[in-house]
Amino acid sequence: MPKTRAAVPEGRRPTLADVARRAGVSTALVSIVMRGAKGAGAATRERVMEAAREIGYRPDARARLLRSHRSHLLGVQFGLQQPFHADLLESVYAVAEPAGYQIAVSAVTASRDERRAVEALLADRCEALILLGPQAATARLAELAAQLPVVSVARRLRPAVPGVEVVRTADDEGARQAVDHLVALGHRAIVHIDGGRAPGAADRRRGYRAAMKRHGLSEHVDIRPGGLTEAEGATAARAITASRPRPTAVLAFNDRCATGVLDVFLRDRVAVPGDISLVGFDNSRLAGLAHIDLTTVGQDIPTLARLAVGRAIARLEDGGEPPAGERVVAPRLVVRGSTAPPR
Repeated sequence: MPKTRAAVPEGRRPTLADVARRAGVSTALVSIVMRGAKGAGAATRERVMEAAREIGYRPDARARLLRSHRSHLLGVQFGLQQPFHADLLESVYAVAEPAGYQIAVSAVTASRDERRAVEALLADRCEALILLGPQAATARLAELAAQLPVVSVARRLRPAVPGVEVVRTADDEGARQAVDHLVALGHRAIVHIDGGRAPGAADRRRGYRAAMKRHGLSEHVDIRPGGLTEAEGATAARAITASRPRPTAVLAFNDRCATGVLDVFLRDRVAVPGDISLVGFDNSRLAGLAHIDLTTVGQDIPTLARLAVGRAIARLEDGGEPPAGERVVAPRLVVRGSTAPPR
C-alpha cells in the first residue's frame, strides 16, 4: 500500500523529525541531507528526499538563517509603480538564488518613502542593499554604506559616494540613439519630455541636447516638463497637442510617461505615428503590448541585475572597499510601430 501524508497530523507543519520517522533514519541524518552536507550516501539522500515529498516537508529557510551567523539575504528597494523595477527584480532573483543568496524586497510607494523601505530591509538582517533607482540624498547613501555594502542601480552619483557602487545604463547614449533614429526618419522638430529630478533624467537631457546639436538641430531643442508617470506624460502631451506648430516627434522620459502621452494623443485624435512619432525609454513589458507597440530605448536588464548582484556578493565574500568607477551598460534601441517618417 502506498504511503500517504497521514503520518503528520492535519494542520501541523511537517518537521525534520517527521521526515526521519518516515524515512527510518535519524533526525541528524535528515538535517545533513537537507543542508546538502557530507555524510549521507546517494541512496539515503534519495530515501530522505522521497519521504520529505510524501509528507510535504519544506525547509524553513528563515529559521535556518536565524540560526547562522550570516543571513545570506540581499535587500532590494524598488518602486512599486515602476514596471522597469519589476522587470529588474525578476532578473535579480534569477541571479541571486543560484549563488546561494535569498532576496528580501521592500517597496517604495506614494505613502511609504525610501527611508522606511530601507529600514525594513535592515530589520530583516539583510547583508547588502541593492537600491533600484534611489532618490535619497548622497549623505543618506553614505550613511548606509558605512553600515553594509550598497549598490545603486540606474542612478549616476556625482560626486561619487564612498562605499556605494553604481550599476547603470548609459542613459545619455540611449537618448542619442532615439534622436538619431528619429532624424534618420526625417524628423527635425523633436520634443523631449523631461524626467525632472528622477534618476537618469539629467543624462537623458544631456544626450538629447548633444544629439540634436550634432545633427544641426540646436534651434529645434525643446525640453518640456514631465516625469516618471502616465499622469505627468499626459500633462505634457496636452500642452503639445495645444501648441502650434506641433512637433513631429516626441522622446518621453520613460515608457510610463510615453503611455500617458499616447493616451492623450489618441483621445485628441492625434495619430501615432501618422501625426507624431513617439519614443519611450526602458523597454518595459508595457512597451511590447500589441495595443501600445512602442519604439523605446531598451535597458539590458539581465546584465544590470547580474552586475548589481555580483558586486553585492563580491563585497560580502571578499570584503574590503569597492573598486573605483561605475559599471555602465550600453542601451539598445528597440524599433516598433510608434515611429515613422513625418508626413
